[in-house]
Amino acid sequence: MSHRYGVTTRKAVAAALLAAVLPLSLTACGGDDGGSGKGKGSNNSAPATTESTRPQGDGANTVPDTSKTLATINGNEGFQFVVHGAIRDPGGFLTVTGSLKNTSGKKAYAPVAWNGQETNVRRTGRSLAGMTLVDRGEKKRYYVLRDTDGYPLTTTGITDVDAGASVPFFAQFPSPPEKTTQVDIQIPLMPTATIEIS
Repeated sequence: MSHRYGVTTRKAVAAALLAAVLPLSLTACGGDDGGSGKGKGSNNSAPATTESTRPQGDGANTVPDTSKTLATINGNEGFQFVVHGAIRDPGGFLTVTGSLKNTSGKKAYAPVAWNGQETNVRRTGRSLAGMTLVDRGEKKRYYVLRDTDGYPLTTTGITDVDAGASVPFFAQFPSPPEKTTQVDIQIPLMPTATIEIS
């Protein structure tokens, strides 16, 4: 076989290989017409959940039903917690919702004590993980639940509240027994209040 024939054969094989690989490459780079939005360049794609982009439980998607008020808790610095709901769900959880108000005439800063003392929740930043529920009948205290990464299942990121402003909050706990209809809600540096479970 001549040198010229070998070069021509190699060129033909390379062209055939390129022709086979190019459509596959273009398919991998193309958008998904199925609407899944998983392509890198898609405007619908959600960012990967990392510590920096982790959804914060800031209450933005947890709007309490304000038609009822279970308790109003007034504390220092003009902070006022208004508890609107304490609802059991079928999964064995109890979700407390409400509003945190600043009734003072100046910006108020959330105390660090609201974060709780556990190492796992302290590393997650500002939260309401220090909130607890006490079932006096069963003599049990319930703490805010944590996810598998140790993040508290409660509103996070509240560092301050402007004068006269209000922000929604939530906190999720293990559900007390069905026979328990009332629990005491305890928030660090705030008075204790009794709320009805619905």
